[in-house]
Amino acid sequence: MQLFLISKSRKKTQTLTFGPVALCVCLIVSITTGLIIFHAGSLYALNLTRGSFKNLYSQTAPIWSQEIDTQKQMLVQAQENAEKNLDALAARLSKLQSHVMRLDALGSRLADMADLKEIDFDVASTPGLGGPKLADSHGSMEVSDFLLALEELNSKIQDRAEKLSAMESMLIDRTLQSQTLPTGSPTTDGWVSSLFGMRADPMTGKMEFHGGIDYAGKTGSPILTVASGIVTWSGVRYGYGNMLEINHGNGFQTRYAHNKKNLVVVGQKVDQGQVIALMGSSGRATGPHVHFEVVSNGKAVNPKKYISLK
Repeated sequence: MQLFLISKSRKKTQTLTFGPVALCVCLIVSITTGLIIFHAGSLYALNLTRGSFKNLYSQTAPIWSQEIDTQKQMLVQAQENAEKNLDALAARLSKLQSHVMRLDALGSRLADMADLKEIDFDVASTPGLGGPKLADSHGSMEVSDFLLALEELNSKIQDRAEKLSAMESMLIDRTLQSQTLPTGSPTTDGWVSSLFGMRADPMTGKMEFHGGIDYAGKTGSPILTVASGIVTWSGVRYGYGNMLEINHGNGFQTRYAHNKKNLVVVGQKVDQGQVIALMGSSGRATGPHVHFEVVSNGKAVNPKKYISLK
């Protein structure tokens, strides 16, 4: 291989001759030099890129780190809020369950007081519900819808509780009124020997007004109160002998006279059907019996309107 070197003035020319070995050496040197230059350039580019990444990381890392911390705090706050909301819902649900239990107990008591059959009112069984499934039915209930439904249910429970309480008061008043209204008979072992109204007096034979009904029977037979009330007299009264007077409220009083023995005292509360005295013949009487009177607003009325005659 020959290499011609020509000067700028082209007056001189030199010729260099290369053999095969020299040519191979030159080629190897050229390739090696190229590889070295390429490697050096690659290292320089890599170092330059690394420096750029380091600079970028040093600039953005604090921002991302702060953003991650913020997101973590938001997640923690969201979790705490969710737990608080769940606790609030659990507390509200527990309160509603207690209200429902109270309504169940109140409903059962009202059913007993109103003498309803179990098939008419049974709080232990689930009421029948149902209906066809529509094709365009909606998805699951949202949290906001659930909270709204919970509040509506709470309002309905409060409303029902107030109404049931009012019904309970009314039934209690009716029950107490029925218990304090004279009914039944003052004795179970006697029979009617004299009615209310004008009669021939058993002592004098003259026509006189009889303000009660007489029940004759055996000495010592039990005398029962025909209504609940408070004893306002227990002792001897002229003409009545041993007498009991019971105030039942609403202007009603009952009297039980000629007793052998009074078994209750003044101020004592007595219940309907309670034994209050023993039959006798004390006072103005011809034999063992109980003189029974019903007084309404201070005036003796016919007991036949309130009690059963036997």
